[in-house]
Amino acid sequence: MIPQSFIQDLLNRVDIVDVVERYVPLKRAGANFVACCPFHGEKTPSFTVSQTKQFYHCFGCGAHGTAIGFMIEYAGVGFIDAVKDLAQSAGMQMPEFKPEHPRGKTEEGDDLYAIMLKAAQYYRNQLKSAPRAIEYLKMRGLSGEIAREFGIGYAPDGWQNLHAEFPDYDAKALVAAGLVIQGDEGKRYDRFRDRVMFPIVDQRGNVIGFGGRVLDKGEPKYLNSPETPLFEKGRELYGLYQGRRAIRDAGRVIVVEGYMDVVALAQAGIGYAVATLGTATTPTHVQKLLRQVDDVVFCFDGDDAGRRAAWRALENSLDQLADGKQLSFLFLPQGEDPDSHVRKLGKDAFEKLLGDAKPLSQFLIDELKSHVDLATGEGRAALLKEAKPLVMRISARFLGRIIRQNLAQVAGLDVRDLEREYGIKESRSVQARPQYRRSVPGFW
Repeated sequence: MIPQSFIQDLLNRVDIVDVVERYVPLKRAGANFVACCPFHGEKTPSFTVSQTKQFYHCFGCGAHGTAIGFMIEYAGVGFIDAVKDLAQSAGMQMPEFKPEHPRGKTEEGDDLYAIMLKAAQYYRNQLKSAPRAIEYLKMRGLSGEIAREFGIGYAPDGWQNLHAEFPDYDAKALVAAGLVIQGDEGKRYDRFRDRVMFPIVDQRGNVIGFGGRVLDKGEPKYLNSPETPLFEKGRELYGLYQGRRAIRDAGRVIVVEGYMDVVALAQAGIGYAVATLGTATTPTHVQKLLRQVDDVVFCFDGDDAGRRAAWRALENSLDQLADGKQLSFLFLPQGEDPDSHVRKLGKDAFEKLLGDAKPLSQFLIDELKSHVDLATGEGRAALLKEAKPLVMRISARFLGRIIRQNLAQVAGLDVRDLEREYGIKESRSVQARPQYRRSVPGFW
């Protein structure tokens, strides 16, 4: 790894004000510099850069760190790339070092990022001569501009079409990248066939996986890349890279369930939507989003499956809650999804619906109430028992207290009695420790 002495020398030579000003215009305010925070939407500047301490800190969302940390957070680069960029700007020669685990490289030295990019370009080129796929996209209301923005392509029907793009079709790297399946008796074939292809990119814009939508009837309707050295579906969100500016401008992000939902919303002018990738919303997803915005809206179908998905999202959000952050849930009418609904209503009406989203605190208690009979003591006791493990995970001090108060009111208890039964001492100071930021003791 890079020697710590080099990193410290680098931080001593670069000026964090110059680094931040590459991306964010700063204004002097006394001994420091200020700006509207680039990591969450705000109108009053709370983002401060200290030239003396060589640190940045946002009093709104808690973002903080050194020049290296800023490059990683804002530019979306990895640690090593951030150090290389800053070293070059400071005229410093990078020391020789051997990465412990070079991400994106196979044991044979093949670059999986380059392979995935080549595959994405191949699929995009194939779309130009695929009238069925083009007609499907037009039928879904997508323009060529949106298709280009999201890099949408087409995987032709056939078993080994990628052979034309990758002459060494037997290379292990094609299996490692998830593009090719190794079948019985050593036979190989393309994973994606006769599907509209949605490239999945990371926060640096690298293609790391694909989602393929079948054109005709077939199962599965959507086929995702498998877990690979590049792609871990529990950590990635479709559309986050394309929507990063719209998300910052809106100060809000909508979490939906499918690729077409994201693309259709973008087509309608709502560019701040992302989708999970064939998995439930994870704590890492929530953590990643709360680093960027204060307002997260989960948008699900109104059927039983949608409500189950919403509950999973709630459960996986509890440890990430922080005062000043809002998570809410919007349920669409039966039979509707964000794609169909935004095409029916249009941008303005759909955005107006977002204001009707149910706050997490209300959704939590409403769902718990729906499982019991509040007219009986047994039902209220069951409510409190079911709520306890959920409520105890909430680290947001004020929000946690408000939820306990509401819960106590529903059960007909004094909140102090409820907290005593839950083992929460009144004198205990509940620390608000948002999991998506690590605090720096004594900073500022």
